[in-house]
Amino acid sequence: MSFNTSSRQLSKTDEAPEDVPSQEVTPLDAPAPRDTVQTSEAETPEVSAAEAKAPETEAPEAKAPEAEAPEAKAPEAPEAEAPEATIDPEPKAPEAKDPETETPEAEASQTETSQTETSETGTPETESPEAEAPDADAPEGEVEAPEQAAAAPDPAVSDADTPTAPRPRRWRRVWGGWREKYPVAARVLAWTTTAVALAVVVVALLMPTQADKVRLAAFVRLPVEAIFGAALLIVLPRKPRIAVAAFAGLGLGALTVVNFLDIGFNEYLGRGFNVVLDWSLFSDAQGYLQDTFGKGGALGIAALAVTLVIAVLALTTLSVIRLGNLAARHTETATRTTLVLAIAWVTCAALGVQYAAGIPIASEHTMQALQFKAEQVQRTLQDEAEFAKIAKKDNFANTPPDQLLTGLRGKDMMITFIESYGRSAIEDPVMAPGVDATLTAENKKLTDAGFAAKSGWLTSATYGGSSWLGHSTFMSGLWISNQQRYRTVTAGKRLTLPGAFKKTGAWDTVGVMPGVQKAWPEQNFYGIDKLYDSHKLGYKGPKFSWSTMPDQYALTAFERLVHSKKHDKPLMSTIILTSSHQPWAPIPELVPQDQVGDGSIYNAIEKAGKKPADIITDSTKSKQEYGKSIQYSVSSLINYLVKYGNKNTVLIFLGDHQPIARVSGNHASRDVPVSIVAKDPKVLDKIAAWNWADGLQPKQDTPVWKMNAFRDRFLTAYGSTPAP
Repeated sequence: MSFNTSSRQLSKTDEAPEDVPSQEVTPLDAPAPRDTVQTSEAETPEVSAAEAKAPETEAPEAKAPEAEAPEAKAPEAPEAEAPEATIDPEPKAPEAKDPETETPEAEASQTETSQTETSETGTPETESPEAEAPDADAPEGEVEAPEQAAAAPDPAVSDADTPTAPRPRRWRRVWGGWREKYPVAARVLAWTTTAVALAVVVVALLMPTQADKVRLAAFVRLPVEAIFGAALLIVLPRKPRIAVAAFAGLGLGALTVVNFLDIGFNEYLGRGFNVVLDWSLFSDAQGYLQDTFGKGGALGIAALAVTLVIAVLALTTLSVIRLGNLAARHTETATRTTLVLAIAWVTCAALGVQYAAGIPIASEHTMQALQFKAEQVQRTLQDEAEFAKIAKKDNFANTPPDQLLTGLRGKDMMITFIESYGRSAIEDPVMAPGVDATLTAENKKLTDAGFAAKSGWLTSATYGGSSWLGHSTFMSGLWISNQQRYRTVTAGKRLTLPGAFKKTGAWDTVGVMPGVQKAWPEQNFYGIDKLYDSHKLGYKGPKFSWSTMPDQYALTAFERLVHSKKHDKPLMSTIILTSSHQPWAPIPELVPQDQVGDGSIYNAIEKAGKKPADIITDSTKSKQEYGKSIQYSVSSLINYLVKYGNKNTVLIFLGDHQPIARVSGNHASRDVPVSIVAKDPKVLDKIAAWNWADGLQPKQDTPVWKMNAFRDRFLTAYGSTPAP
């Protein structure tokens, strides 16, 4: 028996086509019928290379080149019909399996197994077609031939060991399905998201740093930073583009947060946010919010602020990434648009085109803001070293005690600060009528009691807040305009006004500070021997927002605890009144002096007063209530002086700074009124050369000094000899 002959007599399919006689033998070199070949190719588009050699293989079951072979069953396959031994011109290829039931990986596994078996036998032509592919027509449940079973994937192997094609993420599949189902809504959503992203980026790039400059014209401009950014993102590959866009978005978000801080600081403190020094002020802000709105309200505001910061950072980052990806998908359009905008920007910049004065169409706002902040950081770092040198120079540092303040020996001195008592209280049309009337009435009280006063203007080192900067500037003779300078000066041994009185040995120094609610190490710097803070004044009444107690009570406690006591020496008293501290609601009322007691009388007054929320967002109401608080503080102080003052009493009282911009105005000065009151005419005669106005109200043309100049002028006027 010749295997070569028998191999060409057997077919791979179960049956021969009906139109080919079973007994007819096709020569070995006869060409395959065209229709048969086409049918085979159509039915088996993915026939393996081993299967393609099927016509040259032998069928071991065939025993002779008979026209019709007896039926044979597959080994170990019960009831499986073997194909008739009909000679076919071209063996029929096995039917392709359903692609859904057989993965490419499985096919590759079968092919590899088949090739391995062929390699082991060394006779690739001797393999039967049945050994390479399972019977396509075999009914379900039948057992495959041993060769087929060997080629099939091992069912014991877990799915985890079988590589599969990666499936798209769930959200991508859901989003893709939603877009296909609602194409119009998807396009509208995409356009809206892109428009929002563009608006976020433009607003962040053009946001002003002052509230009064926030208007539509400020945002309808061409930011050069956006043009450069778009040009860069267009040319970058995908991964670098996303990284650069994310970094730029975070930077833009951080700059936006700083811009908001600038707006807030300009509104309250009359200056922008200092990225080096002002972080420490947030703890003070938290304390102010807690005193004003309660602990729960303060925590809620803090949580909201943190949430907004995170939201701004996320929004700007996602917006820049989206716009960058959009530019990459539409490179040609994005390139043309960027080029047109660049040409428009250069043209507007060259011609100086503006919407209005100070609002050019060609904007460099972000670059200028970054440059300003960088210069601010540099100036701040340089200022620290320079100020340390300035603080060491003191014209009275080495003045002997017996040559200090010789013109005030034997006088009871009072230096009193009235919180937020600024020039606007006397000149603003909303507040001035009530405040001026109070000053006139209180000045008459003084005159009737034998006192006289002179008043002038001082320019404070701070505005709207940070009262301690004003206090330290006035008493140290140095310009303390930021927290860094404050730390530097209070850590040294600068001679202060209370310290000068103490140095003489002729006065006892006392501090009455109801606003101090925790340890206050600055006591030693100021030269204060005995300090009465909010915990040592015996107050049992309610707080009035930030103010721990009414001014009338603080002065009454000072009289009870300090001034009324017998002393071997006169007093040098530093008193800081707080009732005129923002938010100016509720405001205490004057009560009969004999009813002040421990402060319990103020419970009903506090409950009947206005709430901070009633006025804090209304500028006019805030002005009105601020004016009332100044009237209350001035009246409380003058009433105390008239009742408890004597011929040796000398009072210096002033404001520490202007109120916030919402009350004083966006372009108000930093000037505050200052007055010296005494019964002894010699006291006021010594400052006649200052040209201050008579009474408690300075004139518009009264000289204005910087607040740090007062110390040296005062010491000189009252008999101190300079000795640097």
